[in-house]
Amino acid sequence: MKNSPNPNYKIQKLTSNACWNQIGVGGDGSCTELQTYTHCRNCLVYSASGRQLLERKAPTGYLQEWTDLLTRQQDEQAVDTLSVGMFRIGGEWLALPAALFTEVTEPSPIHTLPHRSNKTLLGIVSIRGEIMRCISLEEILKLEAAPSNQRLNPLVYKRMVVVEVEGNHWAFPVDEIHSVGRIKATELQNVPATISKATGTYTKAIVNWEGKSVSLLDHELLFYSLNRRIL
Repeated sequence: MKNSPNPNYKIQKLTSNACWNQIGVGGDGSCTELQTYTHCRNCLVYSASGRQLLERKAPTGYLQEWTDLLTRQQDEQAVDTLSVGMFRIGGEWLALPAALFTEVTEPSPIHTLPHRSNKTLLGIVSIRGEIMRCISLEEILKLEAAPSNQRLNPLVYKRMVVVEVEGNHWAFPVDEIHSVGRIKATELQNVPATISKATGTYTKAIVNWEGKSVSLLDHELLFYSLNRRIL
């Protein structure tokens, strides 16, 4: 490479020749610039070529094509999938729409209400200073305790889940919480006749998730029934 009094001319000339493609980024001893920069990545010519590549104008219709593609994928995902939060109570895995979840915390003390608390309404809890009703999904769904021979992860911890349904906050204890997952509509299965009557009443579908059978609950019916029982 010959030195030039005009650095812009030198950059344009050398970029067009793509010298690193001819002699390699380590050079072959013929490039005097490498005596200064050691490696092509430190050279102004190499950097200028990279900027030209990144700043080049997109082909006609390129941006619109990608915009249409991503929009279509998002629309299809919204229609064909459901985002749910999964949790375990006793030996049963259950799921509710993820949009209902407002918080998952460590278990909070439950304060019973005189003449009001029962097996369904456990009492009230304070979550970040807000008083809300604490219910037992185990009772309303008539769930059984986990079988003694069922292998459970020893590192899981009990949690208190808070959901919001039609402006009302409900808290309920769970034995294990799973991260939010996306379920395809094609993965929803009919509720089998073998499922218990109470659980089956509030179950919309069954989903196989990581080897587990998860009951997707009908949240509208479930919390409508809870309101009628408690109020």
